[in-house]
Amino acid sequence: MAQALDPADDAIFARCARRLLPFIMLLYVVNYVDRVNVGFAALTMNKDLSLSPAAFGFGAGIFFVGYLLFQVPANLILEKLGARRWVFLMLAIWGVISAGNALMTGPRSYYAVRFALGIAEAGFFPGMLLYMTYWFPDSWRGRFVGIFMAAIPLANIIGGPLSTSILSMNGIAGLHGWQWMFILEGIPVTLLAFASLKLLPDRPANASWLTGEEKARVERILAADSHAEQKDFWPGLFDLRVIALGLVLLGNQCTLYGVQLWLPQIVHGMGYSNFATGFVVALCFIAGMISMIVWARRSDARNERIWHVIVPLGLAALGLMLAAAAQSPLLMLLALALSLAGTLAYNGPFFSLPATFLAGTAAAGGIGFINTIGSLGRFVGPWMVGVLKQESGGYSSAMAALAMLMLGATLLVFVMGRLMAVRKLRYS
Repeated sequence: MAQALDPADDAIFARCARRLLPFIMLLYVVNYVDRVNVGFAALTMNKDLSLSPAAFGFGAGIFFVGYLLFQVPANLILEKLGARRWVFLMLAIWGVISAGNALMTGPRSYYAVRFALGIAEAGFFPGMLLYMTYWFPDSWRGRFVGIFMAAIPLANIIGGPLSTSILSMNGIAGLHGWQWMFILEGIPVTLLAFASLKLLPDRPANASWLTGEEKARVERILAADSHAEQKDFWPGLFDLRVIALGLVLLGNQCTLYGVQLWLPQIVHGMGYSNFATGFVVALCFIAGMISMIVWARRSDARNERIWHVIVPLGLAALGLMLAAAAQSPLLMLLALALSLAGTLAYNGPFFSLPATFLAGTAAAGGIGFINTIGSLGRFVGPWMVGVLKQESGGYSSAMAALAMLMLGATLLVFVMGRLMAVRKLRYS
């Protein structure tokens, strides 16, 4: 059970949040835009590069092959090198590679550049989850993880209209619109790298905006808040709970990336123009953004995680089933919006779970390994949708397959919660 904080402590952590969260959320927005803008580029890029649906899905997914290979090493580097320098290096490199997507000339270069971008971005998301354990106790972490991860729908809300607007620059300076999109959305990342050197202190002890007494209080509260059973790297890495959470994330990410990377093409196929497609996609993510923040705060207020993961995953599965059966474009869009709301709302409670039993290098490795397993879903989801779409000519079979994966993830969380409750009762 997380300890209650007095108002003075609450004020300190609120100040830490105001200093850190807006910037790391901005970084995650640009990170996510650079990750998923290929879905909007596909509206014109696929024809220019002669990409079939299966080839596009494979290349969109191969990003996560590079991504998953470097999750654990990247988090260990952050633990050793510090967030400030490591985030600077990641941003500087991935910004250049993201802009380099404009140099793609065919399927092979498409696969190569997406793979390289996955390697460059691999450490950011698990690194930020680890970084928040350095600053916030469990009683605050769920809502802050939820706010941080609200960057996912926000990136789609902003990135959709932005990306499709840039596509209209087709022909300027002899470049395709999708080339301009990658260039203009990649360059700002490298500029933000230099801001990270000033705005991301490694730990509370390095924060110039905390007094010496406040730094000591934060460290004392975080030490008292930790009830981690695993603190060593190898036992934490292969803890069965880590593997189970990784499998849950795998199912969720199959759905999230299978839907969001194909959503622009799904919407465009309903008869919307390229420009209108960006705004329709943005609307689908608004409910997801609201649900993420509200659900994470509810999880913190009730000090409960398992059911706050189960309910939204079940809702997402229901939305996918409805999307598979929908006979009209409007019903399909509403069903996909419902599935996205569920797929996204689980994030705050879910990513607060590892820190309840991991700390130190076990947390660095365990969080990275959970995301490594989950990254397989980010590859499988887009590729699977592409293959099923190419074979069937529509999206119904793909949505049904994603629904089954989400139901499996929901059941796994339920079983895991029951086993954790029995274990807690046995040792209490």
